[in-house]
Amino acid sequence: MPWQGLSTTRPGLDWPQMALSTAVQLSGEDLTIDDVWAVAVERAPAGLSDSARDQIGRARALVERAAHGMSEHTYGINTGFGRFVSRSIPEELTAELQLRLLRSHACGVGDPYPPEIVRAAMLLRANALAKGYSGARTETVELLVECLNGGLLPHVPSRGSVGASGDLAPLAHLALPLVGEGEAWVEGTRLSGAEALAALGLEPISLEAKEGLSLINGTQFMASFGALALARARRLVKTADIACALSLEALQGSRGSFLPQIHAARPLPGQIDAAANILRLLEGSAIIESHRWCDKVQDAYSLRCAPQVHGASRDLLAYVEATVSVELNAATDNPLVLVDDELLLSNGNFHGQPVAFALDALAMAVSELANISERRVERLVNPSLSDGLPAFLTVDGGLNSGFMIPQYVAAALVSENKSLCHPASVDSIPTSAGQEDHVSMGNASGLKAWQVIAKRNPCWLSSSWPERKPWSFWRRSSRASGYA
Repeated sequence: MPWQGLSTTRPGLDWPQMALSTAVQLSGEDLTIDDVWAVAVERAPAGLSDSARDQIGRARALVERAAHGMSEHTYGINTGFGRFVSRSIPEELTAELQLRLLRSHACGVGDPYPPEIVRAAMLLRANALAKGYSGARTETVELLVECLNGGLLPHVPSRGSVGASGDLAPLAHLALPLVGEGEAWVEGTRLSGAEALAALGLEPISLEAKEGLSLINGTQFMASFGALALARARRLVKTADIACALSLEALQGSRGSFLPQIHAARPLPGQIDAAANILRLLEGSAIIESHRWCDKVQDAYSLRCAPQVHGASRDLLAYVEATVSVELNAATDNPLVLVDDELLLSNGNFHGQPVAFALDALAMAVSELANISERRVERLVNPSLSDGLPAFLTVDGGLNSGFMIPQYVAAALVSENKSLCHPASVDSIPTSAGQEDHVSMGNASGLKAWQVIAKRNPCWLSSSWPERKPWSFWRRSSRASGYA
C-alpha cells in the first residue's frame, strides 16, 4: 500500500488490552485533537455519551415526523439529491433512496487512505451524528462505533472528493460496510462488507429515512487530515527548535538574536515562543560560551532569523488548530435537524472551504520549517560556510563522502514540498450540472498536507545527523579552553 510508510499505527496491537483503556466519550461537543490521535493512532476505544443518545433520539423523532407525517418536500428525505432535488420520492421508497445514495456515491478511485485517516474519519462521523443535528438512529451510530472499536477498517479510495457537499465519495465507501456492502479490512484481510461485519459478530443495518445522507454529508476526511497532521506538526515545531539550537552550537553562532528584548519589540506570539525555546535550549552551553567574545558580527539568516521563521510557522499552525478544533465538533449535514425549532433546513455547513484553507496553510507552515532547516544543513557541510568544520563533516574526505548526500536528500524533499504547497483550495470546478457551482477541493489539500508532513520526517533525519556531528569537534575545542 503506497501509504504504508506514512502510517503511524503500531503493529501487533492487542485489542483486549485496548479495551482496558478509557474510552473517548462522544457527545458532539468536546472532541479534541488529542482524542482523535488516541483513537485513530493509539487505538483507544470510543463510546456514545448519555447526552449523545438523548440528542440522537430527539433528532430522529423529528426526522420520522418529516418522513411519515408531512407532505412538503424535505431535501434528502422525500427528494432526490443534487440537481435532482426537485424530484419527489414516494414514502414507500424512502429506505431504498438512502441505500441507492450510498451505492451511487461510492465511486472513488486510487490508492486507499492511510488506515489512521480512515479510523479518524469513522470517529469524527460518529461524533457528528452524536451531536444530534443529523437524524440518524442510535443503532446506526452504535454500529459505526462498534466497527471502529472492533478493528473493521473500510476500504476507502483516496481520490474523488471535491470537498463539497463534504467528502461524499469517501464517506459513502466508509458507510457501505454498515449495510453489508463495499469492502473492509479485518486483521489484515480484505473482505466484503458483509464478511467483515460477520468477522466481528455484527449484523448489517437497513437504512431508514435520511440515514444514508447523514452518513455521507460532512467534512470528516478533511478534518481527519487536519487533526492528525497537526498532532505531528506539534512535534515537528519542537524538533525544529532543537535542530536550530544544535546548528547554532555547531556553527558557533550567537545567542544574542534570541534575547527577549528583541522579540518584545515585534511581539508576534509564535516568534516570542520560538526565540524563548531556542534560548532555553542554549542555556549553559559551553560551546556557545567558548566563542562569546569572537569577532563575528552577525550570523546567517537561517540562524539569526530562526525565531521569525519558526514563529511564523507556529502562528500559522495556531490558526489551523483553531479551525480544525471547531470542525471536529461541527454539524456539517444538509439538511440540519434543528430540534428546538422543529425544522429541517438546507444549508451550506458541509462546504469544506474553511478546512481546505487550513490544510493548505498547514502544508506551507511545515514546508517552511523544512526549508530553513535544509539551509542550515548546507552551512554545516559546506567548508566555505561552516567556520572551520571539515568538508561534509568527515575527517577523511575523498575516501569518505561524509554528509554530502544527506544534504542532497534534504534538498530534494524540500523542493518537492514547494510544489505540494501550491494551494488546492483556490481551485473550484462546478459539479452536479451547476447546482453545486463552487467547491473547496479540500480533499486535495489534505492529501498534499499529509505528504508534506511525511516528507518532513526524512528531511529532519538528514538535518539532525550533520547537526550532531560537529559536537565532537567543538567539544574537543571547548575542553582545551576549559569550558567542557
